Amino acid sequence: MARPERRGERQKAERRGRLSEWYAALYLLCHGYRILAIRFRSTAGEVDIIARRGDLVCFIEVKARGEIQGAVDAVSPHAQRRIRASADIWLSRQPDRDRLSQRFDIVAVLPFRLPRHFPDAF
Repeated sequence: MARPERRGERQKAERRGRLSEWYAALYLLCHGYRILAIRFRSTAGEVDIIARRGDLVCFIEVKARGEIQGAVDAVSPHAQRRIRASADIWLSRQPDRDRLSQRFDIVAVLPFRLPRHFPDAF
């Protein structure tokens, strides 16, 4: 069983992550994207945000960090494979999947600054 102080830290990190995802989604909405899903879960894993602009579908990993480089570096090759596998599952369920393009992005949520969007990050 987790020690109480670690459980509290984990809950705090979970809340910060959820808030960061909503903040990133709002940022993307303001930049012309339509949010299709937040925290899409599949057997392969989870995608933080799935957004669409026209025929382009973006699978977005959100990272809340103190520095931009730390946020980008936090998306490991393992996480990239998990996101790609979940994206394949999501796309397989779409009736118009043949005309959709896909892209994998990162949104870095930094304290007291607007989020930074890195299109085609991996």
